[in-house]
Amino acid sequence: MLFESARVTLRKMTKDDTELYHRWRNDVKVMHSTSPSLDVYPLKATEDFVEYVILKSDTSKGYIMVDKKSETSIGIVSLINLDYKNQNAECIIDIGEKEYWGKGYGAEGMKLLLDYAFYELNLHRVSLRVFSFNERAIHLYEKMGFELEGKSRQMLFRDGKWHDIIHMGILQEEYFMKKETE
Repeated sequence: MLFESARVTLRKMTKDDTELYHRWRNDVKVMHSTSPSLDVYPLKATEDFVEYVILKSDTSKGYIMVDKKSETSIGIVSLINLDYKNQNAECIIDIGEKEYWGKGYGAEGMKLLLDYAFYELNLHRVSLRVFSFNERAIHLYEKMGFELEGKSRQMLFRDGKWHDIIHMGILQEEYFMKKETE
C-alpha cells in the first residue's frame, strides 16, 4: 500500500492536526535539528501556517506519520516547493514525539514519502537541507541514496557556534536503482 509501511501509516494533514503540530513546533528539542529559527509561536501563527502554507498550498503536501500499533501521531513528512514543470521538490521530516527518535520511524516515513514523490507524482528530483551537526540524519539520507550537492557555509548559529547547512538530493533513476538492489 502506498502510504503504509510495516510500522507507519501516512495520512493527509488536516486542520484538526493544528494543536498537535503547534506542540511540536514549539518544542525546542524537536526543532533544534530541523528549524533554522528556533522560536516560540502563538497558536494563531501556527493556525495560519497550517491553513495557508500546508493545507491551501499548491506547492506543498504534508502528511502526518502515525504509528500503526498505537495509532499515535508521531511526526510529519512533507514535500515543499513542488515544481511540477521541472518535476522536483524539497522534502522535510520532523519526528515530534521524542520517544520515537532513533528507532527507524523517520526512515520508514521518508521512504513512504519518496515512494509517493517518485512513483505517483513522477518527480525527477527530490532535495533536502540538513544541519551539519545532525550526523544521524546525514547518515540516514546517504543510506537512502541522497548525494551531497553542496553546502551553505556557516549559515546557522546554534549552540554558540556556526554550522553549515548541507544540501542533498536524489534523482528518480537513482532511487529506482537503489530499490532494485535492496
